[in-house]
Amino acid sequence: MSSIKAWQVQATSRFAEVGLLSPQTDARELLKFVLRLDDTALFLSSDREVSETQAAQLLALIDARAARIPLQHLLDEVEWGGVRLKSDGRALIPRPETEWLLHLALEALHGTVNPRVLDVGTGTGALALGIKFARSDAAVTATDISTEALALAQENATLNGLDVQFVQADLFRGISGSFDLIVSNPPYLPDTDQHSADPEVRHDPDLALYAGADGLSVARPLLAQVRAVLAQAGSTVGGVLLLELDPRNAPTLAAEARTLGAEAEVLPDLAGRERFVRVSWPTPALRT
Repeated sequence: MSSIKAWQVQATSRFAEVGLLSPQTDARELLKFVLRLDDTALFLSSDREVSETQAAQLLALIDARAARIPLQHLLDEVEWGGVRLKSDGRALIPRPETEWLLHLALEALHGTVNPRVLDVGTGTGALALGIKFARSDAAVTATDISTEALALAQENATLNGLDVQFVQADLFRGISGSFDLIVSNPPYLPDTDQHSADPEVRHDPDLALYAGADGLSVARPLLAQVRAVLAQAGSTVGGVLLLELDPRNAPTLAAEARTLGAEAEVLPDLAGRERFVRVSWPTPALRT
């Protein structure tokens, strides 16, 4: 048997050798998972011996992570946007940058009462569940074209005890009524990115990642159809669409939105990259 500290050093070294971007963090997360410890307890228990059973589990997980299996797929669940999420190959792993899209969504809903929200292409359900967790008064609907992704999203809703309506749909097909806020993190990478994708990314479904030559083959029809389901007059929000896109194509979609008569703003992520697009239509002037 070896100590927790020895295992942490061993795992960090192994992960650094294979080129992981955050070897120390990954090693720490796997140790916390196997030993059922939080950060503080892990630090205070660094000299504690790891049992043979725990060592065998750690070795298997370290080997899997070194083989570039995503960390999120190796853990029972991860925390994201205030909710717990199971993540596996059925849907895109929720990215940290998408938490800023959640922030923008909640900012758009500030001051509203009982808003209707639609999450298009929900995947794990992260955005829909994050919104519902923060705004219990919101009526949240989430769609996805993938039945497997929807099954995972429903499992995550049950895990968090949150009431979200899940619908299998291609964009807005079969969706009735209007929504004060529509959010989406659609597939947005150009198809050519498949050739240079990190090994971890290859564990995500291609359907959730790639969207044609410029990465806009999903976002473009979404933009074209959204006005039919976006609330206009009488909405406390005014009807807002929030999208996460690749910084290479977010300005392009915003420009296309303006040609449709919309007001469109490109917003940066926390690293300053042009990642998010906010779209709304001005309320028609009242005739006198």
